[in-house]
Amino acid sequence: MEFLLFPPIAFLIYLVLAWMLSTIGQAMAGKPSPTSVKSTAYASGEVPMTGSGAPGYRPFIRTALFFAVLHLGVLVLASGGAFPSSAIYLVGLVLVLLALILG
Repeated sequence: MEFLLFPPIAFLIYLVLAWMLSTIGQAMAGKPSPTSVKSTAYASGEVPMTGSGAPGYRPFIRTALFFAVLHLGVLVLASGGAFPSSAIYLVGLVLVLLALILG
């Protein structure tokens, strides 16, 4: 029974099972009857929107950069170090975050 776990044998068994399931599913499926109604988009009974749904990348990039700078700043400050360099980094971090928020 252990030979069934040998990867090529297991792959062939799964391949045969997938083929059988596909064949049974095709036999059970109804005959296709394409119509114009079936080929249109469905959006809960409403006409689908034609415009773009995404506002663009600029808001996402600003938010991602904000969190990246914030998390990297916390990581650098939490890792310790000399006080003067931490204070200089903290001032730079505050300036970058202000520029991201106000800019």
